[in-house]
Amino acid sequence: MRVLRIPCLLAAVALQLGAQPEGWTRPFPGHRVIGNLYAVGTHDLGVFLITSNDGHILINTALSESTPLIRRNIESLGFRMDDIRILLSMQAHWDHTAALAEIKRTTGARMWATAGDAPVLEDGGFSDPHFGGRESFEPVEVDRILADGEVIELGDTRLTVIEAPGHTAGSCSYAMTVREGGREYRVVIANMGTINRGKRLVVDPTYPGVAEDFAKTFRRQKAMKVDVWVAAHGSQYGLHSKYRPGQAYSPDTFVDPEGFLAAVERLEGLYLRQLEAERR
Repeated sequence: MRVLRIPCLLAAVALQLGAQPEGWTRPFPGHRVIGNLYAVGTHDLGVFLITSNDGHILINTALSESTPLIRRNIESLGFRMDDIRILLSMQAHWDHTAALAEIKRTTGARMWATAGDAPVLEDGGFSDPHFGGRESFEPVEVDRILADGEVIELGDTRLTVIEAPGHTAGSCSYAMTVREGGREYRVVIANMGTINRGKRLVVDPTYPGVAEDFAKTFRRQKAMKVDVWVAAHGSQYGLHSKYRPGQAYSPDTFVDPEGFLAAVERLEGLYLRQLEAERR
């Protein structure tokens, strides 16, 4: 089992201090995760391309200046950014959404989001109950609201929406099945239940029901059958311990069911400790 370092506070610190971790902007080569799932983000910010025979899906975008890097990574893998048809996000925080509006304009892709995150995406983070009160990224119009359990279909790709609220009110994961070498792999692009610094769960909660949202997310994630998983930050899913730039592709590189469960249980432990501390 791999032991992962999960950064719970980086986004909060960056927003509050006007700084950002170096790994958020450092280039990292695009690479195939498994099947038609590719990582095209930075050293630490997870941006994922899911390809199909009828255009592609892009999940997350990293920072506002990351568009050229994402484009280069996509092209290095033999695909075109202009073939993106659907834009998705895992959480409506600026470090994962800031280039959505630009990529939407340049590609003509449609932005789809959950009901919980759509208002935050459309006002550029202003209504975010934790970091709001100002615009932290360029607003992006949402073209369709996604529901829990909905299956996104594009060409031969089938991607299931799994709500994972808590980190944001509308944060979500996406699941699909990949078949390679006579084996099926259960793949999840997972939004992890991290608690940013200053978030309140039960005493003057950051938003109503946030504690229950986290509990639901941990319960659902612990019950999931996962073979391969990635997350919004490379450091959350052990990217750099699993993959080295240039290494040969293998569908087993990111197979890590035990690591997924360990990561969820670790975050749930932090959540339970904060609940206890707030109730004292």
